[in-house]
Amino acid sequence: MKYFPKITGPRLYLSPMCPEDAALYAKWLNDPHVSAHLGAYAKLISLPNEKKALEAFTAEGHNYAMVLRESDRLLGNIGLHDVNHLSRRATLGLFIGEADMRGKGYGTEAIRLMLGYAFATLNLHNVMLQCDGDNHQGLACYAKAGFKEFGRRRASTFKNGRYVDTVYMDILATEF
Repeated sequence: MKYFPKITGPRLYLSPMCPEDAALYAKWLNDPHVSAHLGAYAKLISLPNEKKALEAFTAEGHNYAMVLRESDRLLGNIGLHDVNHLSRRATLGLFIGEADMRGKGYGTEAIRLMLGYAFATLNLHNVMLQCDGDNHQGLACYAKAGFKEFGRRRASTFKNGRYVDTVYMDILATEF
């Protein structure tokens, strides 16, 4: 068995990430449609470097593969970063690498699963994220999951010949 359902939802589950998926992650992260919203659009992701990154992600932290329950198909990943247990806060990051799986509510489901884990299991109080202002699909997904915009850094990211804003959003345990 390659994936292990750690946190289970109606259509997908979150599993510890698998370093054997490095080739698929490298493919996704070199796709401009994926990397454009991850801050990696100007980077080339090699297979050896992606293997190292996945090994590091699996060694510590709260990084999970998003996997379809019915087929065990890997869709992308989600994680909590910069976890601060004293202040009870963390930063959320995710992406769906499979183009045919975007826009179907899997991101919202994965976020809700991760927030349930963050608030009920890790006892966090505040989870934030940042998103490029031109990532309209991502912003809609985050709002649907309960995140609220609390700030915006104007014209802070240069990509594809233009500047875009960085949008900051968060959610409190009491709002979840």
